Amino acid sequence: MAWFFLALAIVFEIAFALGTNATHGFTRLWPSVLTLLAASGGIFTLSLALRTLDVSVGYTIWTGIGSIGTVLFGALIYKERITLPKLLSFAAIIAGAITLKLAAGL
Repeated sequence: MAWFFLALAIVFEIAFALGTNATHGFTRLWPSVLTLLAASGGIFTLSLALRTLDVSVGYTIWTGIGSIGTVLFGALIYKERITLPKLLSFAAIIAGAITLKLAAGL
């Protein structure tokens, strides 16, 4: 169940990061409300995941995969460029997340 909560926390993290851009400095009401709800949901579901997972594993995977999702969806939604250095960074984050999961014995 912890991995389910972590996956949900990652979705909230991506929504929070993308929503922050849509708020235009928190000057737009509904994007701001949704962004704050996503941030709250991400922290809450991460806390549920961390009841079982080590914080070093859960938090690192949350931020790492959240970062990858943010870059990918940022490219789709905001037309941001994905460069070779970004791709190499993705590979390093994914390798790290897999290694952490294996090290956790799960």
